Amino acid sequence: MTGRELIGQCVWDVRGVWVGHVVDVRMVTGSRNPFKRGTEPETAGLVVSATRAQFLLGVHRDANGRVNGTMQRLTRLLYARSLVVPWDLVETSDTGEVHLKEPKDVLQRQ
Repeated sequence: MTGRELIGQCVWDVRGVWVGHVVDVRMVTGSRNPFKRGTEPETAGLVVSATRAQFLLGVHRDANGRVNGTMQRLTRLLYARSLVVPWDLVETSDTGEVHLKEPKDVLQRQ
């Protein structure tokens, strides 16, 4: 599943508690493994928020995935209380919802 397909999905923790909606996907390029030379970006984590501004979902980035200054300030304001979910805490994401391996309490604010 690609990062764009994750945006907007509901996120639930291991106890069945609703965490929020995926509002952004953190990607990393390059690998620390010298035997893995791919340039394909990999999913590093999810930004999850109980606030969901539909007009910002994925449309505020340029072709290279960068956010311009004005939109960056606006998204920081709208998603100030969002949570960061490291990709290794994701149990499943292929059912139209994201389910986590841990409770909501272990997540850090952005």
